[in-house]
Amino acid sequence: MKINIYRNIARGITLVFILILSSCTTLENENFSTIVAEDFHPTNDDVAALVGSGYTGWRETLLLWNGIWRTQEVTADEIIIPARPNGWVDGGIFKRIHQHDWYKEDDNVLQGWNRTYSGITKCNRLIYQVETDFIPLNSAAKTKMLAELKVLRASYYYILLDLYGNVALSTDFNVPEGYLPPQASRQEIYNFVVSEILNNINDLDDLSVSTKQEYYGRFNKWAAYTLLAKVYLNAQVYTGTARWTECMAACQAVIDSGKYSLEANQKNVFITENQNSSEIIFGLAIDGKYTTEFNQFDIHMQTLQPANQATYNLKSTPWGGMCATPQFIESFDPDDSRLKANFIYGPQYSSTGAPLKCTMGAYAGQPLSFINVVPSIDASEEIHGYRFGKFEIAKGSNNILSNDFPLFRYADILMMKAECLLRTNKADEAAQIVTQIRQRAFLANPAKAVVTGAQLLAGSAYDYGRRDTYQTTHEGGANIQYGRFLDELAWEFNQEGRRRQDMIRFGVFTTKSWFSHNASADYRKLYPIPQAAMLTNGNLKQNPGYIN
Repeated sequence: MKINIYRNIARGITLVFILILSSCTTLENENFSTIVAEDFHPTNDDVAALVGSGYTGWRETLLLWNGIWRTQEVTADEIIIPARPNGWVDGGIFKRIHQHDWYKEDDNVLQGWNRTYSGITKCNRLIYQVETDFIPLNSAAKTKMLAELKVLRASYYYILLDLYGNVALSTDFNVPEGYLPPQASRQEIYNFVVSEILNNINDLDDLSVSTKQEYYGRFNKWAAYTLLAKVYLNAQVYTGTARWTECMAACQAVIDSGKYSLEANQKNVFITENQNSSEIIFGLAIDGKYTTEFNQFDIHMQTLQPANQATYNLKSTPWGGMCATPQFIESFDPDDSRLKANFIYGPQYSSTGAPLKCTMGAYAGQPLSFINVVPSIDASEEIHGYRFGKFEIAKGSNNILSNDFPLFRYADILMMKAECLLRTNKADEAAQIVTQIRQRAFLANPAKAVVTGAQLLAGSAYDYGRRDTYQTTHEGGANIQYGRFLDELAWEFNQEGRRRQDMIRFGVFTTKSWFSHNASADYRKLYPIPQAAMLTNGNLKQNPGYIN
């Protein structure tokens, strides 16, 4: 299945390139080096390939180096990148990200913008080519393809809405030379995203005629409802007006479709061959054989120590940087199977069972055993910090994992519905759903899976406060409204590129301290407009709090 997806994407890029080079004028002689639009009669495979080329931007903006995965996770309270014996200082950028001290010139600020707009540009180009019949399709196929492309484009604007707020809005590809798109307010971007989804959702494939594999990794009707639910879930942050009822209705549409279900084992969502998971609603197709970008989905390289190459017989030596924030690990119930399934800790061994040793720093030559201690953002050794293993690391992997990335999954639909119930005074109903999610994590002790409405209304188990060799403070989490629910989101969705968003929605992102991070200014809930974008588009005004 993954091979087909990648063949379609590669073929789509080629077709789009050829169509851009093609002329709409009549040619006297036959041209065998390009496809002229009037001679192009796409098959179903061609349509899938052309649409597929528009999805590459999602993988690039989320998972490439300094992508959105990093801006959502390393700025939050679950993941840190401390200085290591082999580096990971990089001019202090990872420390500054951790401490919410990013600049408008920083690469991570720029890449979230540039790569997302690259995806928008691809969508605008394809929409223009379909609307003008440069890509000729019959009426039904045209309607369906335009609907999918417009929802895909809306998903890119959802990223910009979340990260930057007030951004340039452009829906045209055929624009005059020198055109600079105007900046829209966050409210206007929100309105655009919602309207684009609602106006096109009924023209999307509903997987009713055995099209699940054909639309895997693409926006079908239920993936669009999930995107809509996510926008509504965060509407109060984006616009000041809550949309809990609307979010719940979008979630219910997915539930009522009957197309998805929870995996009996959460790990099945994250195995290497996860494309057939019953839980994945919208997955980003990734395959180490066909992905060309070097840093495409290399979390294992960024978190494992060099000696762990022997654990998984990796083709390249890991770089050993990222780890879990100790305070986050301490929030887990020891009997929660997600702790063991999602993290790598304790003594490390080769694939043949031989004990591994540290290779550098103060512990060189001593046993490599990951402990839940990290001295500070400025100093750590190979043994410090639990490492990330939520996504299966297949034996013999190269620097790119071949697991598909589950951007939207059914557990998220259930938890979004539960959060809406909780926030609309139906805590006991919310607790029933949360219990359902927890049951697969406490198979050995089912009683611990049960959570009550009263517990969800209580504070967080996360013990916030500074916790490094420089300073120790205890802020706790008891004063966080619905803090226990925020914990449940962390325990279920850690490492999935979303923690910053959840923390903002629960009012914690800028108000709490953790590890080497102090509470930050409220304007840090948004990133600055990148300086490079400001210099190229005079219509843009900088977000409040950042110097123009």
